[in-house]
Order: sequence, then C-alpha cells, then structure tokens
Amino acid sequence: MRKILLLSFFSLLLIQCTSVKEHNEHLNDLIPESDLKEDVDFTYQKLQRLQPKLYWYISKKELDFKFDSLKSTITKPMTSYEFYKKLSPVVSSIRQGHLIVSPSVKILSKSEQEAIKELGAGPFSQFEFEILNDKMYVTKNKSDDEAIQTGAEVISINDQKTSELIHEYYTLFASDGYNKTFKRKRVSKMFSTFYTNENGPQNSLKYVFKQSDSLYTTSIKRKAAPKKEGNGALMKVVGHEAKINFLTSKDKKTYGYNENTKMNNRDLKFIEKDNSIALLKISHFALGKPSRFYEESFMKMQQYKTKTLIIDLRNNPGGSLKEIEILYSYLSDASYAFTDPFQVVSKTALIEKTPFSKAPLFAKFFITPFYAPYMYLNVHKNEDGDYYIPNSASKRKPINKNAFRGKIYVMINGGTFSASSIISSNLKGSKRATFVGEETGGAYNGTVAGIMPTVKLPNSDIKITIGLMVVAPSYKTALEGRGIFPDKEIIPTPADFKSGKDLELSWILEDIKKNPIIFSENQNSEDITLK
Repeated sequence: MRKILLLSFFSLLLIQCTSVKEHNEHLNDLIPESDLKEDVDFTYQKLQRLQPKLYWYISKKELDFKFDSLKSTITKPMTSYEFYKKLSPVVSSIRQGHLIVSPSVKILSKSEQEAIKELGAGPFSQFEFEILNDKMYVTKNKSDDEAIQTGAEVISINDQKTSELIHEYYTLFASDGYNKTFKRKRVSKMFSTFYTNENGPQNSLKYVFKQSDSLYTTSIKRKAAPKKEGNGALMKVVGHEAKINFLTSKDKKTYGYNENTKMNNRDLKFIEKDNSIALLKISHFALGKPSRFYEESFMKMQQYKTKTLIIDLRNNPGGSLKEIEILYSYLSDASYAFTDPFQVVSKTALIEKTPFSKAPLFAKFFITPFYAPYMYLNVHKNEDGDYYIPNSASKRKPINKNAFRGKIYVMINGGTFSASSIISSNLKGSKRATFVGEETGGAYNGTVAGIMPTVKLPNSDIKITIGLMVVAPSYKTALEGRGIFPDKEIIPTPADFKSGKDLELSWILEDIKKNPIIFSENQNSEDITLK
C-alpha cells in the first residue's frame, strides 16, 4: 500500500511538472479566432449559470451587446494575455468587485522562486505607493536611495508613463457598483502585480520621480532583505507605556499573526493613560481564533471602563462572515439579524460549483453525497421568483453580554471592502458609529461573494473567479451601487503623504476632546452622557 501511495505521489508530481513546462512553453502562442470566440461564449454562459444578480448594475441588453461586440472585435489570432486585456473590461462592466479575471502567466519553478527570493526585495516592493487623482506618490521609501522623498510623484517606470498604466489597470477589474475609491486603493496596493503580469518579474526598474519641482531619475535594483532579530514581536500599548512581548503559538492564533507580513491581523491598543480610549485595528478578517480575541478584548475594555472605541478598517479587504458577525455582537446596542438570506441563481448553482472544489479527490468522494442533497433541499424559491438559502447570520440574535456601551468611531477608506463593508453597513444603518475617512470600496447594499469558485476558460487558460451568493447586510440605503459614506470626510493630499500624519485618527482624538463622554458608575448604555 505504501509503495502504491509513493508511486501515485511521484506520478502526480511528474504530471504537474510536465504540465507547468508545457504551460510556459505555449504561453505566448497565438490562439485562433474561433477558439477565442468560444471562450467569450463560455464566459457569458458561466456567468449566467452561476452569478446571482448578474444585471444588478447593467441591463441584460447592454451586457449582451458588450459580449457580442467583443466577439466582433476578434478578427485575428492573439496571445492569451492580449485576449485577457480585451475580455477583462467587458466582465468588469458587470461592476462586481469579487468577479475577477486573472491572466494566464508564467509559472515559476521552485528553483526560480528561490533564486528570486535569494536576490532580495524587488524594485517595486522597496516602496509603498498611493494613487490620488490618477497620479502615483511614494508614501514610504524602503530603498537604499535616500534622495527619493516621501510624497514624490512617480512620473514613469521604464519609460512608461505612470498615468497611462493606471488608466489601463483600472479597466482590468471592477469595483462594487459605481464606487469611486476602490480602484484607486487596489491599484495603489497591486500596481506591481498588474505590471508583473504583463512584463514578468523585474530585477531592476528605471524610475522618474517629480519632487521639489524637479525631476529625479534613478534605477532601483533588487536588494537583500536585512535579517530580523526575534520572531513575531507583538507591541502592546497600555497608556503611554509600550511593551514588546514575543508571540506564543496561542498569541499568534488569537491575534491572527500573518507569517508573510510579520504583523497581526487584529490588535487592541489603549491610547490614554486611563485606558479611556481603545484602538482596535483589524487588517483582515482572517486567520487565527477571532472569537478568543474579541472575548478577551471586550472583557478588557469593560474591566478598564473604556469610554470610546476606535475601529480601524482602512484597507481591510474583508474575509470571514462569521468573524464580522462575532465582532458585531459586541458592537450592536440591540438584538439583530446580521444579513439577509443568501440569494443564489438556482437550486443547483451551489452544487455545480462547491466550496471544496479544490479539495483532494477522496474528500470530494465522501462529502458530495451529503452536500449535494443538503444544498438542493435547502435552496428555495421565494415569492419574488429568486432563489435563496438560509444562513445563521440571517437569524435574529441577542447582543453579547460584554457588548461595548460607549461611543464608537470607525475609520474607513476605499480599501474597506467585502466583509469590512458589510459590518460597516450595519453599524452605519443602526447609527451605532461615527464614520471617518472616505467612501468604502464595498457597496452599502451588499456584494456577490460567499462561495467563490474559479472557472478556467478552455482555450486561453484565463481564470475567472465568480461569487455564487448575494451577501447583503440587514440595513440598506436608497442609493444603489455606492459605498458607506463617512460622517466626516477626510481626503489626503500629497503634502499629507510627506508628513506621515494619521489624519483620520487625529481628527477623532480631537473630536473626543471636544465631546468627552462621562460614565455613571452603573455603566449601562443609557447612563452615558456627553459634557
């Protein structure tokens, strides 16, 4: 039996290596027109079969026209990447941020990956960028070239105008609805990914910066990363005293420690000496044991008699629905139903593409006989003619016994997306929090996500990630296709990038000083008063 398993393992490994080699060798082959048009039809058919509320932000007539027009423009063979650049804008017109078209790119072998890793940080990763008014600025310089100033505008990269690259990248993906902030934030963070998809990994880049009213040209090469002492340091701030504790395995799970970024996905800090203000930063609703973290955090806030909670959801791309519901149970001031039942295309959509599509074959063999009939029986057709599946988040629940009773501020921006927008919608709709920053990247009225399988096009090898469920918060707004708007809008300027000041946090702290909260000894929500 052991020999059979080993033989099977090495056979699969050999097949995988062969398929990777073949994939790379044919990456730039010209694909016949007929095959490309077949992929266009395949894409639209899959979207119609799987994507609920396909015509939420675009009419069927208009989308039919776009797909027909795309086919009419295919008049000659082209490479997979050339086809990707034509297909992506059409799919993006559906205006669903979770609907992602991914190009077929070179697959690096382990040895190639190790070689690049050995060379060190690439010429993109030595900077952090921010896009504002279609211009890209440096917000952090981690390169060895100290002449590059924070706040410098990036004019061109390898003689390509940055503004032209930004406009092109904007067409390759969608935001939720008519949102104006998500694309700017996503390209700011993933500029290197879009560039590398087309040009491959770069060991050196020629940059032209504009700073102090003059141009500065330089080449940035890969550099070896400095060695770091310690592993997983955790900064805990109590009052004004900072203490560094090295994370235990339990701590890592509780805080959702990210091994790639070497940072925690969730952290709690107390800003004032009297612990009256807590700052809860959540970078991603994923990893670790969130229930333990929130239980410990809100018990601590209750113990310290914390009056104000600031939640930082800026650049939080989303994650687990279960986690945001747990968090909301500590923030709501009344019983709640967190979401609506999930809407799906049909009774069979969740069977055709399952959440364990990438699971090992033996797992599928044992799970499918139970999963398929369960899903079929639970999906029902409503009076509106659409199909829905109930979920625990749509059932009314009481708030947590340790729910926070004080004032809540939430910091948001265009990077606040998906799950972080869902919880923001409910906090905004229930008037439970004051929002500071800019419009969220995710739509107020929900998104199409949940189970998100990847479909591979048969001829071009392009992959499309499709959401199978409409995840809608309990609270809605009349303005369709826009995000959660802040109560206090704060838009940074290039000068703010240079100063490095946290504008949103500074405004909140000033607002707390102007409107301090006084607790009575009983500490019930009705006992909280403003001076």
